[in-house]
Amino acid sequence: MSIPRALSIAGSAARGGAGIQADLKTFQEMDVFGLSAITAIVANHPRTDQGVFPIAFDAIEAQVYTALRDIGADAIKTGMLFTEEIITNVAKWIKETDTPNIVVDPVMIGKMGSALLKDDAIEAVKTKLIPLATIITPNMPEAARLLETDQPLHSVDDLKQAAVELQKLGPKYVLVKGGRLEGPAVDVLFDGEKFHMLEAPRIDTIHTNGAGCSYSAAITAQLAKGKSVQEAVEEAKKFITAAIRHSIPFKRGVGPTYHAAYQKYGETGVHITVE
Repeated sequence: MSIPRALSIAGSAARGGAGIQADLKTFQEMDVFGLSAITAIVANHPRTDQGVFPIAFDAIEAQVYTALRDIGADAIKTGMLFTEEIITNVAKWIKETDTPNIVVDPVMIGKMGSALLKDDAIEAVKTKLIPLATIITPNMPEAARLLETDQPLHSVDDLKQAAVELQKLGPKYVLVKGGRLEGPAVDVLFDGEKFHMLEAPRIDTIHTNGAGCSYSAAITAQLAKGKSVQEAVEEAKKFITAAIRHSIPFKRGVGPTYHAAYQKYGETGVHITVE
């Protein structure tokens, strides 16, 4: 028996809805064997209020080495990498592997407010990691930050322009996620020539913890299964729309998306146009 394999190099989220936890749940829902290399633990200490606990670099390297040596990967996703040292070395490890599909989710700020990327690490993301990507998946604030602009993105046209500029950094595809737009949730996929707009209805909920992680993980899973980038993004958009539609409020804060929702309930609210 063989099964597609996907490796997530990202942070561990103790709340269970984002990071490595979200990625592994997504991989499982999509019938992909998930592997993980944890870069940091995201959790709030009750006395010090510290929110991010970095993992020792040697431990990160050991996880990546073991996963790729013993299992291998058809796709690799990067999420929270946190420091310049980790980013630089992850880029080096990706160059050394024969994995054909690389998904870079440039995680910067968590929904619970934690800073998930140090300021001095942004340049390393832009110059060392993004050029290796099959696809990058920034949300609107992340896209603006990568482009070093003080002007926030407000419209679908802004997303298109950002996608064009971001592709100049070297990725094959750019997906700018429009979850913060007014009106429908429109994401823009740019392949260097055409824009693919993926539109879903605005769902009235605050419970979207881990949506970005899960979306990019779903893309990773579909690429691991041999789908094209366009097919992978379309399926992932349906997956995350269903997950948000059926999201879960728990005891405190922003609740997580429901990873089993797409398999249980399906999703017919996503529409795609190409320009």
